[in-house]
Amino acid sequence: MPFALYVDVHVPMAVTEALQRRGLDVLTSQDDGTATVDDERLLARAAGLGRVLFSQDQDFLRIAAQWQHQGRPFPGVLFAPQRGVSLGGLADDLVLLLTCCDPEELRDRVTYLPLR
Repeated sequence: MPFALYVDVHVPMAVTEALQRRGLDVLTSQDDGTATVDDERLLARAAGLGRVLFSQDQDFLRIAAQWQHQGRPFPGVLFAPQRGVSLGGLADDLVLLLTCCDPEELRDRVTYLPLR
């Protein structure tokens, strides 16, 4: 069963729209009214909603590591660099993860994209 994704402002809208066109459960920080919220609060918001966070903001790598060290649970962080990745390939990888992974496989960890 596909899991719910929370997408921050650093992800190009083309990626988000590609996921939404495929009928996947994607909520953007813009749609949630949290586009200007600091990163730690954004991860807390995604966790509170039970959604895995997808970002291209490296700050989330540090925040997720802190939460892991502190034992603070979160549904997971998916991270892709801002350079050197194709938007179509990124969308394809996200579709694969959203439809094939069990949410427990992502819990409390960072998953790096692209997958290949």
